[in-house]
Amino acid sequence: MGFASVNGIERPVRLCEKTRAYAEESLGHKYGLDAKKTPCVSLDGITGFESFSPVQKYDAAIRAIAENAPLRICDGELISGAATLGAAISHVVPAFYNGAAVYMSNSHLTADFFSIVKDGIDSIRKKAEQAYRKYKGTDKEEFAKSCINCLNSFDIWHKRYLKELYNIGYTANYENLLTVPYKPAKTFYQAVQSVWFAFAFMRLCGNWPGIGRLDLLLGPYLQNDLQNGVITLDFAREILAHFFIKGCEWICGDCGSGDAQHYQNLVISGVDENGCDVTNEVTYLILDIIEELGISDFPTTVRLNKNSGEKLIKRVAEVMRFGGGTLAVYNEDKVIESMTKYGYELTEARRFANDGCWEVQVPGKTNFSYVPYDFLQLLQKKTLKSYDESVFFDSFDTMYNAYLSDIRGLLEGLLSDVKTNLMKCEDGGEWVWKPNIPCTVISLFEGGCVEKGRSYLEGGPVYNVISPHIGGLADTVNSLYAIKKLVFDDKKIGFSDFMRVLRENWDNDEALRQYALNKYVYYGNDEDEPDLLCARFLSDFADICKELDNRSGYRFPGGVSTFGRQLEWSHQRLACPYGRKSGEVLAANASPTPGSDKEGATAIIKSYCKNPLVKLPVGAALDVKLLPSSVKGEEGLDALCSLLRGFVLLGGFFMQPDVADAEILRKAQKNPGEYQNLSVRVSGWNARFVTLNKEWQDMVIEQNECCR
Repeated sequence: MGFASVNGIERPVRLCEKTRAYAEESLGHKYGLDAKKTPCVSLDGITGFESFSPVQKYDAAIRAIAENAPLRICDGELISGAATLGAAISHVVPAFYNGAAVYMSNSHLTADFFSIVKDGIDSIRKKAEQAYRKYKGTDKEEFAKSCINCLNSFDIWHKRYLKELYNIGYTANYENLLTVPYKPAKTFYQAVQSVWFAFAFMRLCGNWPGIGRLDLLLGPYLQNDLQNGVITLDFAREILAHFFIKGCEWICGDCGSGDAQHYQNLVISGVDENGCDVTNEVTYLILDIIEELGISDFPTTVRLNKNSGEKLIKRVAEVMRFGGGTLAVYNEDKVIESMTKYGYELTEARRFANDGCWEVQVPGKTNFSYVPYDFLQLLQKKTLKSYDESVFFDSFDTMYNAYLSDIRGLLEGLLSDVKTNLMKCEDGGEWVWKPNIPCTVISLFEGGCVEKGRSYLEGGPVYNVISPHIGGLADTVNSLYAIKKLVFDDKKIGFSDFMRVLRENWDNDEALRQYALNKYVYYGNDEDEPDLLCARFLSDFADICKELDNRSGYRFPGGVSTFGRQLEWSHQRLACPYGRKSGEVLAANASPTPGSDKEGATAIIKSYCKNPLVKLPVGAALDVKLLPSSVKGEEGLDALCSLLRGFVLLGGFFMQPDVADAEILRKAQKNPGEYQNLSVRVSGWNARFVTLNKEWQDMVIEQNECCR
């Protein structure tokens, strides 16, 4: 029994054989395929369903799920609860009426697991009952009643599990669930079960929540149990490993953009709200499990800072060099600085996690969504009018300012659309959210919703964020830079003639194309001129977002991402001024354009860190591809540790390193059966390489070829 890695290093063995066998069958699609056998529950038999209000329909759907979803108890499982309805994997509430889903579900959030574990769901019920009494007779009564109804459905599902566990004699699981998640957890074992059972119910209802700072939550329980002799470290590792293994229950082996992008991210290490380091035994157990099993379904981001210890950095590097892209890093010094300058209280900023992908938010309190745009297409088709002969600019600054004006128009349009579709201004001038699709299950676990009598999608959370994102950052900057150099600085070609060359897709001027490709040094090579143009561009974008911020009931911070959209965008893009032809798959996130970075990972990081990242409180993701040979042995390990430390000291924000070899990926493409568990970082999520379709595989291979 073994678990694949990209570098040929044999993974360590710490877990018992039964746990490892359980991991192997879970990674091998067993439970995902089982879920697909029962995609949903039916609502067809509910009398009068069509006449129900939207919230009543939702409540009926959640109750039907709780009553009828199959239970799954795996042989020897140490924690119980499972999201067994296959349609939930497709981001819908898995309760169908007349053969179709009634509601979409929710993602890009991190639920409040701290309240669940520390206070228990009974405390949430108490708040719901208080809210119902407070809002009875108002327009908030229906939501408050829905909170109670959904908690009643949770009770039904919980009792079904208790009965089944008792009948089959799973004593430990049964006894834990007699207490949690209703009452506060008292032990590490109970705390893990509490997190998992609540998480499983949210997923069972179709939602994709992130988990956030698991070591901060569980660490004190484990420390107390170890001190009192309640548990051994080895058994704690087994329990936590079962948590990870059960998180693979949606693996189906389907091809597309990957089978592991359900936003169930973890964030570990860093400081707490008081600024104290939280790194603990759970931090290292999580790293142990990722290292041994190669499970990539919980993408895990490590919060590093300038005071992070050598022990932690070395351990992160040891696990990271197995590949798979499962580990990423935040520089929490920069993240916290960015959030506080944006307006978050320091204690809130220190609590940061992510939205289940990588965008920063205050966990358990935030309704987050992002709106990505291809800024390269905006430059090509709007500012430069698809390279029409009528467009002309007499200076770079004139063209650049016209482009900024187009960006402002784009973002003002987004603001207007949101106000029209999501918000309304009441007579007193207060912006409030319009009614949206019901989402009570998630609302129960997001701070502010129950108390306000407003759902997660109707302004209930403490923070409501809609973030416009730059897509195609490097491609846009490289294009601007090439125009600046070719036309205005070096005067190699006139503006109108250059527009003609681009409109013809470089077909009639190969010599100039090669000159543009090879003469100039572009973003990602630690060359000041292009890098500072990128910094100027990002700063101007952030300033526009700031101008538009808080003009209604939500926040409007900018970010940088593509999340793999460069693949779909490639078909709409025109020829690039820096020598690339139309239709090419170009840059990801805040990373250099593939093939334009010539100086290696350190130069990429230096270029990235010149950007005004402090002005982007949501974040800007940097992808760094590393060859296995570059991190091999003690020398390679030291180099990777230095790379991580350098990222922090230079002022980075978020980095997704991935150790992979294009040659191995090509072998996996040809012989997928031999590489079933081979994981790669795609863009904010990990995926088993063989579950990517060929177009996605080719994109990942191209990105890794550029690291040679």
